[in-house]
Amino acid sequence: MTRLRRHAALGPLAGFLLLGACAEPFDAPYEGETGATEAVNAIDAAGLNDLMLTVSDPETAVSYFRRALDETPERADLRRGYALALARARRFAEAAEVFVGLEADGLADDALRVEYAHSLARLARWEEAESQLALVSSSLDTPRRHLIDAMLADQRQDWAGADTAYEAARRRAVNPGAVLNNWGVSRLSRGDAAVAARTFEEALSFDPRLFNAKNNLAVARALEGEYSLPLVSLSEEERATLLHNVGVVALRRGDVEAAKGLFSMAVAAHPRFYPEAAEKLAALQASVTN
Repeated sequence: MTRLRRHAALGPLAGFLLLGACAEPFDAPYEGETGATEAVNAIDAAGLNDLMLTVSDPETAVSYFRRALDETPERADLRRGYALALARARRFAEAAEVFVGLEADGLADDALRVEYAHSLARLARWEEAESQLALVSSSLDTPRRHLIDAMLADQRQDWAGADTAYEAARRRAVNPGAVLNNWGVSRLSRGDAAVAARTFEEALSFDPRLFNAKNNLAVARALEGEYSLPLVSLSEEERATLLHNVGVVALRRGDVEAAKGLFSMAVAAHPRFYPEAAEKLAALQASVTN
């Protein structure tokens, strides 16, 4: 989750806001090869590097590139793949170390610098992220680049710049659901819950499965005093999570009875026992009886 300077109205609620993945989703794990030499040959023959970075489980991709590098540590494409796989697995500190080595060896192109800047931003190393992105050619016109521009503008509270960058990312994205979700979080951080809610709804119109947008929509509505869940498709576990998060918003708004009802519904909705909601509900009930 990017670390924005939150609007004062959000305060401790920021932890319930979820940013969408900036990269395309990973769909299925790669099962791997039996022999190291055969694996390297397969990379050359089938472009497996790219496959590992687009359709593989992130941790599977990390393990794959690590094993391949153990066999052929001099290969720049494997070092690059390893850095990108670490970033996609959210192992940003490790990814940054590999990016540093690639840059030192003159192997950092524009696309790699964008990913390096993203890892630095996720580590709240904002000045370094700005420096990396400044080295990227202005001709690189990808949704990824514009999304990271938007993240950095959010950090500076340059809302006009953020809106321009989010709009550029939205126009260029094949499926702009995640971009719109991030834009909604940006708008919510400015204290504009109503506009943020509409942005989350637009995100879900492109990607109805995007849980982050469902959660953020529920939180945005709750900040406006609307505690009913939005009319979106939810699994039992998603419903319980949203009821819990909306209950926390209600509690912090001082609506104790509403919070108790939401926590109770969260416990009932979850397919398994939901300790977070149950503990809060018990504490509220105990405060009433004492």
